[in-house]
Amino acid sequence: MQGLIAAGMWTRFKAKFIGDRKFYQMALGLIIPVIVQNTVTNLVNLLDNVMVGSLGTTHMSGVAIGNHLIFVFNLSIFGALSGAGIYGAQFAGAKDWESFRETLRLRLLVSVAITALAAIVLTKWSTPLLSLYLGGEGNPADSAAMLLYGKQYLKIMLWGLLPFALAQSYSSALREAGETVLPMRASIVSVFVNLVLNYILIFGKLGFPALGVQGAALATVLSRIAELAMVAVVAHRNHDRFPFLRRLYRSFRIGRNLAKNIMIKGMPLFVNEFLWSAGMITITQILSTRGLVVVGALNIASTFTNLFGVFYFSTGTAVAIVTGQALGAGDVDLAKAQVWRLLFFAVCLSSAVGLVLVISAGWITEVYRTEVEVRSLAAAFMRATAFYMPFQAMANSCYFAIRSGGRTILTMIFDSIYVWIICVPYTYALVALTNLGIETVYPLSQLIHPLKAILSLIVVRTGYWAKNLVEDQVR
Repeated sequence: MQGLIAAGMWTRFKAKFIGDRKFYQMALGLIIPVIVQNTVTNLVNLLDNVMVGSLGTTHMSGVAIGNHLIFVFNLSIFGALSGAGIYGAQFAGAKDWESFRETLRLRLLVSVAITALAAIVLTKWSTPLLSLYLGGEGNPADSAAMLLYGKQYLKIMLWGLLPFALAQSYSSALREAGETVLPMRASIVSVFVNLVLNYILIFGKLGFPALGVQGAALATVLSRIAELAMVAVVAHRNHDRFPFLRRLYRSFRIGRNLAKNIMIKGMPLFVNEFLWSAGMITITQILSTRGLVVVGALNIASTFTNLFGVFYFSTGTAVAIVTGQALGAGDVDLAKAQVWRLLFFAVCLSSAVGLVLVISAGWITEVYRTEVEVRSLAAAFMRATAFYMPFQAMANSCYFAIRSGGRTILTMIFDSIYVWIICVPYTYALVALTNLGIETVYPLSQLIHPLKAILSLIVVRTGYWAKNLVEDQVR
C-alpha cells in the first residue's frame, strides 16, 4: 500500500516538475544556444579580466569600476527592450508578424534614445561616479591610479554603447521568434574578435602599440560592432525565414495602440532594470568602503560567478520565450505547467554548478597575478555566492514567468523595489553598523536571496501572472 502511495506521489511529482523527453528536447533547444552564447561571452570577459589584471591590480580595479557603470547601461537596455519583448513573444506565438515588426522598430528607436542619454551622463559625470568606489582604506596613489584607468577605459567604451544596444534589439527579436542560433553565432564571433584584439592591443603585438586598459576598451568596442554587423546582415539576408524583417526600414510606422500598450508595460521594466542595476552597484560600492582590496576581490569573484551563473540565467530566458509563446497562442494551462518544469530544472542545474564553484573557487583564482589577499578574499566571495545559487535560480525563473504575462509592476516590486527597500539598507547596516570582517559580512549580505525566492514562488503559484496580452490587441 505504501509502495502504491509512493509511486503515485512520484508520478504526480514527475508530471508537474520533471516532464517528458519531448519537453526537454524543446527546452534544451532554447537553453543550450543561450548557454553557449553567454558562456563564451563570460569566458572571454574572464580572459579579458585576466589580461588586464596582469598589468596590475590598479589597472584591473579601474576597469572593473568603469564596467560597473556600463553594467547599468546594459541592464537599462535590457529593461527597455523587455516591454516590446513581452508582446513580441506573444505575437510570435500568434504568428502576427506585422505587429512583431512594429515591436522591433520600437526597440531600435528606444535603443538610440537611451544610448544618447547614457553618453551624456557618462561623459559629463564620469569622475564623480567612478570616485564613489574609491573611498575605502588603501594607498591614495592606488586610488588615483584606479580613477585614471577607469576614466581611460570608460571614454573609449562609450563608442560601443550604440552597437551593443542595436545588436540586443535584433537578438532579442530573433530569440522571441524562435531563432536562438544566429544570436549565439554572432556572439561567438564577437567574443573571438574581442579576445584576439585584447591580446594584440593590450600588450602591443603584431606591430601595434601596447595600449593597456585603453586597448581592452577598444577591443570591446570593435567586437560589439562585429556582433551587430553579423546579426543584422545575416538576418536580413534570410528575410524569408524572418518575415518581420521585410520592409523593416521602409517606414517607422508603429500602431498607436500597440506603442501605448508597450510603453505602459515596458516603462516599469525599464525603470526596474535601471533601479535594480543601480542598486547592485550601490551594494558593491557599500562593500568597497571596507578597503580598496575589496574592489579587486569583488571584481574577480563577480567575473567567475557570472560565468557559472549563465546556466540558470539562460533557463530564465527559456521561461520568457516558452511561456510568452504559450500565452500568445491562448494556452494558459500549458504556460503554467512549463514554468514549474523549467524552474525545477534551473534549481537542479544551479545546485550542480554551485557545487563545482565551491570546490574550484580556491584554485581558479590562481590565474590572476595579484596579491594573495585579493585572491583569497575573491575565493571566499565565490563560495558564498555559490551556496545561494539555487535561490537565485528560483527567483530568476519566477521573474521571467511573471514578466511574460505582462505583470510588470509586480516584477518591479519583487526586483528593484526589493533591492532598494531590503537589500541596500540591509547591506549598509552590516557594513556601517557592525565590526564584522568582510569575510563574514559578504555571506550575510546574500541572505536576501532565499527570502526573495520564497516570495516569488508564492506569486507564481497563484497563477495571477498568466495573461494573454495580444488576443484582443487593437491596432
